[in-house]
Amino acid sequence: MSDSTPARPAGRPELDVWCELQCPDCRTALDDVRALRARYGDRVELRLRHFPLEKHKHSFAAAQAAEEAFEQGKGWAYVEAVLAGVEELDRKGERHLVDTARELGLDAEEFDTALIDGRHILIVDADQAEGKAIGVTGTPTYVIDGQRLDGGKSQEGLRERVEEIADRLLAADAG
Repeated sequence: MSDSTPARPAGRPELDVWCELQCPDCRTALDDVRALRARYGDRVELRLRHFPLEKHKHSFAAAQAAEEAFEQGKGWAYVEAVLAGVEELDRKGERHLVDTARELGLDAEEFDTALIDGRHILIVDADQAEGKAIGVTGTPTYVIDGQRLDGGKSQEGLRERVEEIADRLLAADAG
């Protein structure tokens, strides 16, 4: 290759969604995330990345709970349910996280234990450190093909930009 841009390995394009589960802007972004999941299905790997913000006192616990939900096989459903109840999370804290798990048919006792024993803390810490290293300052932020798209100030046009990049990557892989 003549330029200095490293070649992206063949395979599915990856879209990282840096999110915080106590963030009203992330709840707004859910419509875009749902649309992207519906449009691309398994052709694009959509990954939730955690970026809990200090201003939201339950966001770190919520990130850990989301990891437990992914481990139990209902990660995105759990993320959507928690984001839909941001106000409940503000009021009830960790109890809301466990109640949401129970409502989705997950093992709520295991959620409670996971929040106590901190088994998912390293994943959340690693995501947060990586986010800071690549310049994530708020949520939601999308990263696809090395391009960071900040949705914390405005969601306007973000999904279209993500789709342009994903479509280009998929066409390049097909060609």
